[in-house]
Amino acid sequence: MTEYRVNEIFYSLQGEGYWTGTPMVFVRLSGCNLACSFCDTDFASSERMDAERIVRECLSLSGGCGRVCITGGEPSLQLDGGLVEALHEAGFRIHVETNGTHALPEGLDWVTVSPKSDFLPSARVVLERADELKLVYLGQDPSSWLDFPAAHYFLQPCSCSNSLEVVEYIKAHPLWRMSLQTHKYLDIR
Repeated sequence: MTEYRVNEIFYSLQGEGYWTGTPMVFVRLSGCNLACSFCDTDFASSERMDAERIVRECLSLSGGCGRVCITGGEPSLQLDGGLVEALHEAGFRIHVETNGTHALPEGLDWVTVSPKSDFLPSARVVLERADELKLVYLGQDPSSWLDFPAAHYFLQPCSCSNSLEVVEYIKAHPLWRMSLQTHKYLDIR
């Protein structure tokens, strides 16, 4: 039986991107293939869980919301068809937030790609499409990412300190939308 290294499972509101404000259960998988200087996730701790236990915990926390967001770390390092199938059988729609550097299993309901190759050239995106592309903005030129097939394009400030810079960029380039980390402003997970 496959075990997954789980950092935490919790119920909250999606704080970023298209689904901001939507109740979801978050399954944060441990580990990442990148080392971004602005990362705010602690990958040191994890607990091994099988798909059945993950589903049980998601069901007990979900409040009937019907959505699970698999995040990390980098979920593509662990997420597989077995966990996707188990969550679907339990009635969940599955969202994933990935840096896009590894393939994902089939059957996901929403894919968010947050590429890091502007900061780490070795972090080449291998995915060919996403439902949304969410780019952390640090003053780089994001225009080439508009060629990546996605339904929605978001720029996200790295911190509150560059929010106005993002606003000005989006006003000048209106194909982008702003994504704030609202969970941090609200002091929720």
